[in-house]
Amino acid sequence: MKKTTLLNAPLSHCIATLGHTDSITICDAGLPIPAQVERIDLALTAGVPNFLQTLDVVINEMFVERAVIAEEIKTKNPHILTALLSRFNQLEASQGNKIQLEFVPHETFKQHSQNSKAIVRTGECSPYANVILYSGVPF
Repeated sequence: MKKTTLLNAPLSHCIATLGHTDSITICDAGLPIPAQVERIDLALTAGVPNFLQTLDVVINEMFVERAVIAEEIKTKNPHILTALLSRFNQLEASQGNKIQLEFVPHETFKQHSQNSKAIVRTGECSPYANVILYSGVPF
């Protein structure tokens, strides 16, 4: 059995096969997921697992270089934004790099997510709890 935190086999495989600048999207229960993008559906019921729990496990396994977030989160979900930014600050310290953050309109976010290697659907039921994480390299 795997020793690290992430036990979900499809998600673990996805992260293990990311190359530099590849991306994965972690989303709330409502983000549309196009048929051509791999769907890793973790949602069990409303709130389970939540967005931040899922993010924590993913960033524990993934070297993050850049992140894209919908602009609307600033006014529609400031609680999640504050927690997200705090996690990125901690991740920068542990990785030893500056994570480039980009805020885009939600429609643009949805277009960018279509280029992700996979979209990870959580049970999160709060607005704009979505992020696209771009893989960096730890060297």
